[in-house]
Amino acid sequence: MQKPRAGGDPYENLANAIVIQAAEDYMSALKRLRKNRSNDAAMQEALQLERFFHSGWFGVLTSVDPDFLIRELRKKVSE
Repeated sequence: MQKPRAGGDPYENLANAIVIQAAEDYMSALKRLRKNRSNDAAMQEALQLERFFHSGWFGVLTSVDPDFLIRELRKKVSE
């Protein structure tokens, strides 16, 4: 994921940083699930992040389609 640029609109940088961190956390949870399918904590984290990606708050932060993002992050983890 691309890190927010220094300078520019600080609110946009903050929104981007939130989305990037959520994406990184989601991929981390998916990787833990690949290693151990019965990892309940990783499953709960992944589900919680998917709910975040589909939330109104996510829609305020970015115009990225949540289903597209989830699909791409899953692909990246499975490579």
